[in-house]
Formats: sequence, structure tokens, C-alpha cells
Amino acid sequence: MKTALIIGESGAVGGAVAARLRRDGVQVTGLSRSTDGLDITDGASVATALEGLGPFDFVLVATGALEIDGAGPEKSLREIDAEAMARQFALNAIGPALVLRQAARLLPRKGRSVFAVLTARVGSIGDNRLGGWYSYRAAKAAANQVVRTASVELARTHREAAVVALHPGTVESDLTRRYLGRHPAVTPEVAAERLISVVRGLRVEDTGGFFDWQGKRVEW
Repeated sequence: MKTALIIGESGAVGGAVAARLRRDGVQVTGLSRSTDGLDITDGASVATALEGLGPFDFVLVATGALEIDGAGPEKSLREIDAEAMARQFALNAIGPALVLRQAARLLPRKGRSVFAVLTARVGSIGDNRLGGWYSYRAAKAAANQVVRTASVELARTHREAAVVALHPGTVESDLTRRYLGRHPAVTPEVAAERLISVVRGLRVEDTGGFFDWQGKRVEW
């Protein structure tokens, strides 16, 4: 890995991944809303921010939020709110899709490359045994479908690319602080080490997959 693009570098995981890669000598380009004005939910903003960039060996979309504008995850059906759900989809599903729309030129046509989107295990339909968190779960499941579908299309032109969804585990951050409960969490730095290890171990045959921080497949 020689070049990388991190979307959401100002976030806990994105920043830690960028820092780790730079220490390894990787040339990293980082973008975020707070430092570059990138609005991942706006197609024009994404296109402008990515114009002229690439190609990159590794692209990571590390944006996302569990709580948006004060609206936390729902505990029951009665708490579903249309506007809150729409905001979840805009940030956690549509945003990654708008970046993936640029993937054909962000990735090299020849040579190994990885395009990864951070989603979450709670976006797994098959693994859902607790219920609740309707909007967040649904948005992450939608993001997983976008990744899977994009992998099929990109395989036709970028035959050595792996396009994947990644679950980073529970990471200590502003996103998770209020919801950790009894779940063990790791620092962003540890999460970054694990994710980079998974990315470096991916093969082209893994494209379209959903993997956790251990490199194990997560069911859809």
C-alpha cells in the first residue's frame, strides 16, 4: 500500500487509520467536513472534493454517526421518526454511495486496490437478535447493499480491486460513548491497527464481502 484516501479523517477511527498509515510511510490524503467542508450527503460537495484526486491503492469511507441532531437510536417501533430516519440514511448509506460513485476513477484500473466502507455488525439482518435501533440498523444494512452491488459493477473494470464493508468493533469515540454499556471497547488506535491488518490481508476474491475487525466474515 503506497497511497490512501481517508474520507472522515477528523473522526476517531478515520484519524487513527490515517495516522497509522502515515507512520508506515503511506501517502495519505484525508478529507472531512470539519477541515475541508466536505458534506458527504451532498453529491456536488463530494464530486468537488474528490475532483482531480487519485488513483489510490486504498480508499476508506470512515464517516457515520449513531446519534444525529440529538436523535439517538430507537428502542421501540413507537419511537420511529421519519426525519430522523432520513438523516440516518443520508449520512450512513447515501453518503458512502456518493463516494462509491467516484470509485471507478479513484481506484487504479490495474494492480491491487481496496475500497472499504465502515458499516457495523448491527447492520447485519441475519445477526439481528436484539431488535431496536431501527434507523441506524436499516441505514447500515443499506450501506452494506450498496457496497455489495458496487463490488459487482467494479469487478468488470477493476479486476484486482476488493470492495468491502468493514465492522471495526466497538470503538471508544464520541459516537459510542453514551451507548457502550457492558460492551468491551477498544481505543481508535487499536481499532486502526486491526482494520489495516484486515485490509492488507484482503484478496480480490473477497470483493463484495462484509468483514469484522478480525477478518472474519459477517453474515448479511
